[in-house]
Amino acid sequence: MTQTPDIVPIRRALLSLSDKSGLIDFARALTGTGAALVSTGGTAKAIADAGLPVMDVSTLTGFPEIMDGRVKTLHPKVHGGLLAVRDNAEHTAAMATHGIEPIDLVAINLYPFEKTVAGGADYETSIENIDIGGPAMIRAAAKNHAYLTVIVDPADYAAVLAEIAEKGGVSFALRQKLAAKAYARTGAYDAAISNWFYATLGETTPTFRAFGGELAEVMRYGENPHQMAGFYKTGEVRPGVATARQLQGKQLSYNNINDTDAAFELVCEFDPGRTAAVAIIKHANPCGVAEGASLKDAYLKALACDPVSAFGGIVALNRKLDAAAAEEIVKIFTEVIIAPDADEDAVKIVAAKKNLRLLVTGGLPDPRAAGTTVRSVAGGLLVQQRDNGNVDDLDLKVVTRRAPTEQELADLKFAFRVAKHVKSNAIVYVKDQATVGVGAGQMSRVDSARIAARKAIDAAEAAGNAEPLTKGSVVASDAFFPFADGLMAAVEAGATAVIQPGGSMRDDEVIKAADEAGLAMVFTGMRHFRH
Repeated sequence: MTQTPDIVPIRRALLSLSDKSGLIDFARALTGTGAALVSTGGTAKAIADAGLPVMDVSTLTGFPEIMDGRVKTLHPKVHGGLLAVRDNAEHTAAMATHGIEPIDLVAINLYPFEKTVAGGADYETSIENIDIGGPAMIRAAAKNHAYLTVIVDPADYAAVLAEIAEKGGVSFALRQKLAAKAYARTGAYDAAISNWFYATLGETTPTFRAFGGELAEVMRYGENPHQMAGFYKTGEVRPGVATARQLQGKQLSYNNINDTDAAFELVCEFDPGRTAAVAIIKHANPCGVAEGASLKDAYLKALACDPVSAFGGIVALNRKLDAAAAEEIVKIFTEVIIAPDADEDAVKIVAAKKNLRLLVTGGLPDPRAAGTTVRSVAGGLLVQQRDNGNVDDLDLKVVTRRAPTEQELADLKFAFRVAKHVKSNAIVYVKDQATVGVGAGQMSRVDSARIAARKAIDAAEAAGNAEPLTKGSVVASDAFFPFADGLMAAVEAGATAVIQPGGSMRDDEVIKAADEAGLAMVFTGMRHFRH
């Protein structure tokens, strides 16, 4: 039975880095402790150019790098030096017989596959950026962490050097921590590669599926203060909260990130080249969405839908934030503003609210783009394609005697576009390209219809209007009406036209009720459940 040493001195280190951040300082510090350096290719050249002694790996192995560098570290003198159990007599005898010297530290970061793919590289270039030797060495060193230190992140150089300076080597506790991180890194790397392959092949339900990410920040807490949480980035190139630049404000919370993502994914449904659009989100549901001649106009229309719920909400815009819109938004407490960009005057206005977070993304996500969403359940993952259905691409079918007017049809499309982003059961009333009532997340569709109507009444009373804006509105349902009661609740609220997927066993009953009420109704053939 072997005894794991607590402190392992670093006598020989193997460095092979695509990201050379901090390399020379780290190599110089190791050399200063008496460690011998072994390296590969460009890393060896960088170390030598800095005037530091380094052995090329081909000298160590006695075999040149071949096949354009594809084969250089896959050699017994490397992996034997990594995997040998130092106090195992058979292992040490094998090392002596074959002239294998132990390696005490490995610092490796991998070919930049994720960055290469994110940059839109072609198939062959992407394949060439799949690292083979790097993951093999990382996994070998991590497995043998009883005797080796493995580093996959330049951020860990300082901790390793500090222990060497203080203790004469690296502690078992730190070696364990770094080994765990190493396996997570290779796991995330392989996940990125396999998911790229699946996307390339159009495979949606492979036998094995892996997901990985890199910690962006440790959250103060999760949904609630007693829950720990972290924010991880997957490397997906999709403009949004994960890729945004935060110009000001305090740290985003777990709920902020979730709600901001929902807001920006909603507002991207509206083409900025056609019109300005604003979405106000609270608890991942829209409480106001509108188009307008300007961002200010769109914001005021969106706010009018539910000004009470908008307090403490997230505001997403589909165009560059300007001063006029910023002046209106900061009049009430807002948690986050997210937009493709912001002009200097707008930034100055928002800066007066020190806690208000302002995020700019550089662009809008494509609502039609393919993608994957993941949700955890006990013991498993639910993985599905992103809902990239778009009402403008659907063949809408008029099923009532009366067809919608041109204005009604425009509002119906707007309403269905919003309903896609409302928690089911979802009912959305719209008038003049603005939501005027939103019912979300109810167990009964008729309840969603009534709640949306009630909120419209409350908003009208708060604004001093004689009647709610649902009078003369249109209504969207994210799924079919199973009974006519939900439709009749919309009629009572004042809706004149309806858009819904259709497909119920009682469609004929619902259509008959619509005809009797003089409604126009269209079927989309596509539902938008959002749970």
